Amino acid sequence: MRRAEQAGDFSTILKKGDPDRGSLLIVVNSRGRNVAILERVLSIDGDYQWRPVTTDSAEPAKVAEFLAKRARFDEDLWAIELDVADPERFIAETKLTG
Repeated sequence: MRRAEQAGDFSTILKKGDPDRGSLLIVVNSRGRNVAILERVLSIDGDYQWRPVTTDSAEPAKVAEFLAKRARFDEDLWAIELDVADPERFIAETKLTG
């Protein structure tokens, strides 16, 4: 969130989860259009990595439905929305920094 806001972009918390556990999802938008959803996952070597999550559609209603479904299975889930000017660059940098 800080990185997006420092670049003059928008960020908001869509769902606040438990501060110590739960999944973390980042909904990456550009000008209100969904570009990707990234999930922080633990890799085999014990490091966290960001991986894209596949959804049926980029439509806001479908993204909201996806997040609601995930929240039903993980009450501790955090979901953060970022609306960034250069989403491809942001996603690439996020994957590199884990």
